[in-house]
Amino acid sequence: MENYIVEMLNITKEFPGIIANDNITLNLKKGEVHALLGENGAGKSTLMSVLFGLYQAEKGEIRKNGEVVKINNPNDANTLGIGMVHQHFKLVEIFTALENIILGVEPNKMGFIQKSEAREKVVELSEKYGLSINPDALIEDISVGMQQRVEILKMLYRENEILIFDEPTAVLTPQEIKELLKIMRGFAEEGKSILFITHKLNEIMDVADRCTVLRKGKYIGTVNVKDTNKEELSKMMVGRDISFSVDKKPMKEGEVVLSVRNVTVPSKLHKNNAVKNVSFDVKAGEIVCLAGIDGNGQTEFVSALTGLEKMSEGSIVLCGKDITKSSIRERSVAGMSHIPEDRHKHGLVLEYSLEENLVLQRYWEPAFQNKGFIKFDEVRKYAEGLIKRFDVRSGQGPVTVVRSMSGGNQQKAIIAREIDKKHEILVAVQPTRGLDVGAIEYIHKQLVERRDAGKGVLLVSLELDEVMNVSDRILVMYEGEIVGELDPKTTTVQELGLYMSGAKRNTVKETNHAG
Repeated sequence: MENYIVEMLNITKEFPGIIANDNITLNLKKGEVHALLGENGAGKSTLMSVLFGLYQAEKGEIRKNGEVVKINNPNDANTLGIGMVHQHFKLVEIFTALENIILGVEPNKMGFIQKSEAREKVVELSEKYGLSINPDALIEDISVGMQQRVEILKMLYRENEILIFDEPTAVLTPQEIKELLKIMRGFAEEGKSILFITHKLNEIMDVADRCTVLRKGKYIGTVNVKDTNKEELSKMMVGRDISFSVDKKPMKEGEVVLSVRNVTVPSKLHKNNAVKNVSFDVKAGEIVCLAGIDGNGQTEFVSALTGLEKMSEGSIVLCGKDITKSSIRERSVAGMSHIPEDRHKHGLVLEYSLEENLVLQRYWEPAFQNKGFIKFDEVRKYAEGLIKRFDVRSGQGPVTVVRSMSGGNQQKAIIAREIDKKHEILVAVQPTRGLDVGAIEYIHKQLVERRDAGKGVLLVSLELDEVMNVSDRILVMYEGEIVGELDPKTTTVQELGLYMSGAKRNTVKETNHAG
């Protein structure tokens, strides 16, 4: 009989209209990295939320070191040494990193918080595990990668021995991912036990000892990672063979649909400009990828392009029309679709239903309203069509509150809405972030279909495989400038990496291109 540190036996968890976990058993050994793999909405986060006390299972039991335990809330989980880093971080934005780490377990004497004592412990932990942070920085001012370090330090500060990571690499750069996987291995070698939710097969092959696969809420199997490969895992996960390459016909480029000239955007964080004098064109029938390490001005550039932020200089022309000073809706109506980087902040109204979110960009059109009154039957019919076409999974179909859907299905809803509305340019920022291989394959097909239908696509991505496989032309952004223009057919990942890190530039081509 194996000695397991955690056993989740026959767990069933139901929500209205959906069985999220259907009789699932998962066993975790001490000192192992155990991956939990499955499509978006397969029930991975739900199962871990049951273990962390955020949800209560209708059936089944949890054992720790062989003894049955009752976990009613996250405090119970913490008492049992279970910690969790959530996919969407649970941090107080206006608190400092240090205040977030000690929140709820503040050391105090006579009712006064002993911050200096806590700071010493946090600094010691951050040095020991290579998780350097500024304890006094406000959460709202630091990068996503830094916020994740704060979440991990929160677990370590509480001396948790069972660490749950929910999609921890979805928002990280390739360099940060490498670092995080190394840290996770270090935890396991130290005797901590790790549950790692992901759908990135490379990461499972790199870091996990065993892998449990879920599909549509059911347990499919547990395998030793050293005895399997990516193809087998992806087949277990989606129930069919997956193509890891992107099928593309030769490009037929047309007229220029988007022309960006000398765009400069001020930074909110420092005195320098976040985007400096950027110029390029996107033609109909091509996918241009803006590649770069996170934090090099891509976010600010897209915000200016889509009208979310003002630029201090430059001009933007869409299909021959100057939209430099246009509102967001005017840009949308003029032919711009936008899949935003932050699906919660800019992509969805989380308290609205799925059908309401699907018509957000079009509810004023005659098809959906009459004299200012929404035609709800038409909205429902339209939403049902999109849900079916884009395989958006939700418990109650069009009336599901979007907040209750899995991250991947929220992303699919945004993509359905933006691809279906009339557009000449699709601005897709991290469109496959947090999606499983089946969904990624589907989204890539959609982007290529847009291109083949004669639309322009501006893809902004941190995923090197995606940059190399999907784009027809790569523009590399470093410190707010375009430092290189590359052809994915003739360049290598290594060369792309050199441009992204600022070690290499080819400004000649860029100047010519900017005309």
